[in-house]
Amino acid sequence: MKLREVAYSRSGDKGDVSNVCVFPYRPEDYGWLAASLTPEVVKAKFAGLVAGEVVRYDVPTLKGFNFVLTRALAGGVSISLRADPHGKAYQSLILDIELDAAGRP
Repeated sequence: MKLREVAYSRSGDKGDVSNVCVFPYRPEDYGWLAASLTPEVVKAKFAGLVAGEVVRYDVPTLKGFNFVLTRALAGGVSISLRADPHGKAYQSLILDIELDAAGRP
């Protein structure tokens, strides 16, 4: 299943760093997502776009995750030659990640 079927996201950017937050629609999916939506999975999805590391910060009180992607915007808004140099579109891209529904509560 696609991540978008079980969660929503928000994203932003500052310089050459983008952050993408993911929140499950159902709080009971938090543990399953914590095991399934690893930094490695996100890094693989953003291959070719993110040259730096991907770090996940868990926010259990909000049942969410904040992924920080470094060297993610080809230098940043004022430097990048990308058609969309902002990290805003990354929230849509992360929701395209395919997840295995096995083990979902």
